Amino acid sequence: MPIRNLSDAQNIIPTGQKFMGLDVGKKTIGIAIGDPSHNIASPHRILWRKKFSSDMADLFAEMDKLSIGGLIVGWPLNMDGSTGPRCDSTRDFCYALMKLRDVPIILHDERLSTAAVERAMLEADMTRKRRSEKRDALAASWILQSAFDRMAAGFVPDDA
Repeated sequence: MPIRNLSDAQNIIPTGQKFMGLDVGKKTIGIAIGDPSHNIASPHRILWRKKFSSDMADLFAEMDKLSIGGLIVGWPLNMDGSTGPRCDSTRDFCYALMKLRDVPIILHDERLSTAAVERAMLEADMTRKRRSEKRDALAASWILQSAFDRMAAGFVPDDA
């Protein structure tokens, strides 16, 4: 299955299944879960990366347990909209994942997601330790919610 566009989102997963949002980093993968109606994203957890095969086993077990039908993965564009090395590693991650499981994947612009989450956590007066424990899952939630909001508004960004 190819990496899909946001415009395909409503048609690529069976009714009643949810999207999982991922913020893929070198050390962690932030995970968020969407509701079945694709309106609300919630932070779920952080997966601390070890080895790709064991990371994927954990991720797939979580997907099965939560009835996840598709993934919306943060697409780390540069601020000018160009792609760079982080996009290459995210794309490689997605293709390696799809070799193990045929799951619909949508790449969604994640620019400023971590900054927005960090700002909100600072405003909430969270400690540095607490922010580090929550940052990636909240960023994944921000990415997923942003995709849901764009789908609801009928606005679909250019292909990734």
